[in-house]
Amino acid sequence: MLMKPRALILDIFGDYLRYVDSEVKAGDLVTLLGVLGVEPAATRMTLSRLKQEGWFTTRKVGRETIYRLSDHLLEILDEGRSRIFAEYEEDWDGWWTQVVFQTPESDRTVREQVKKQLAWLGFGPLTPSTWLSPRNAKADALKLQAEFATATIDVLASRTDDPARDRALVARCWDLSLLETDYREFIEGHRDLLQSAPTLEGPSALAVRTEIVSTYRHFPFRDPSLPVALRPDGWSGAEAHDLFLAVHRALAGAAVAYVSEVVGMAVETTELRTQNM
Repeated sequence: MLMKPRALILDIFGDYLRYVDSEVKAGDLVTLLGVLGVEPAATRMTLSRLKQEGWFTTRKVGRETIYRLSDHLLEILDEGRSRIFAEYEEDWDGWWTQVVFQTPESDRTVREQVKKQLAWLGFGPLTPSTWLSPRNAKADALKLQAEFATATIDVLASRTDDPARDRALVARCWDLSLLETDYREFIEGHRDLLQSAPTLEGPSALAVRTEIVSTYRHFPFRDPSLPVALRPDGWSGAEAHDLFLAVHRALAGAAVAYVSEVVGMAVETTELRTQNM
């Protein structure tokens, strides 16, 4: 899978550099991205663009430029990480969170932005203006009203009391067939890492761990994280998630040690602290 420098920089910050005061020397980041196959010029150009977009601030220490995450980007990384590493929900109380929204006909941009945010939150479209989530997502959905002042957004709780109707709603809100195919491809492409991951060290551990994060992190934003009662028969999502977590954990020690060596300070991730308790 071709990994773009922009995404890789954010992955490296999300998994490691956020734990060293959210900043790093440009030269150290060039070294880390070099392990992932990115040329120094491409890394420096991408960093410059991200700074122009407000994702980083910089300061000078001698001739070295230090890049520091903006608070806004740190919030985005936190939210993304919570989705990527969240456990699959198993039980379900039968209630749907239902969002019905209206926007001015002339304001197509707002309408598309509302849809994008609902999809980000795990909702699926029953109709163009009615979206459903099997989770209690009321609080998140209500925040959209403040964000999109020209829209009218109503949030309700609904239920069918009919398991067959609930599964039919899933089929109408989400096309899961392609996602299932992609999950199977991910599992087949990474299954062997369960055995080989503990043997990888240094740059190899970092490269493999970053690849699996880069590959897997798209799934949670396509997957509504359905409880067992609503999943299609033979659903592979939970298996893929468990495989991702197992490989990510197995590579943590070697990858973190290598990044710590490059940046010259200990990277104390939450994951490692949990493993050492």
